[in-house]
Amino acid sequence: MPLALVIRSNIFPSLTTTSCSPLIHSHAIPLQHTEMPRTDEAAAFFHAVYSAISEIPHGRVTSYGHIAALIGTPQRPRQVGVCLKHLPDDPSARWNHATVPWQRVVNARGVISPRNHPTAVRTQAELLRDEGVEVAAGGLGELSVNLDEYGWFPSVLPSEEQAGAEVEPDVEVNTE
Repeated sequence: MPLALVIRSNIFPSLTTTSCSPLIHSHAIPLQHTEMPRTDEAAAFFHAVYSAISEIPHGRVTSYGHIAALIGTPQRPRQVGVCLKHLPDDPSARWNHATVPWQRVVNARGVISPRNHPTAVRTQAELLRDEGVEVAAGGLGELSVNLDEYGWFPSVLPSEEQAGAEVEPDVEVNTE
């Protein structure tokens, strides 16, 4: 289901119409809440982030900031990281480590962001390598990906492109 059909119209009331993508203003089904209590706005944001990340192709990466921009909130890249920090491990949850390719999100320089857990960066690097993404060690020991080679930065999500193509009205062409 396209992301635009999942987001409800009132999820980001603090944002102006001009700063949002069309997906923020569409109507859709109620969201499923996870065990973590949050507001409807936060739950919708988490859902939008997880949906967008699910569209990153195998063997490609993008940045926290680009995910934020794709869902119409370019000023919230850190909150994208918060969403990934709280991604459930529970396999029965709709969004979890198995359904959201969290490893495909890196910082704007292509660096795998440090975490509280000591092996998390290595785990992310291993998962990316398993997808054929080359992960290199930098001079300070940070692990990074070449965004020119592996970066994925579309202007809109593939599901939004498809949804837009499906809902455009038929246009008659006058051949006279």
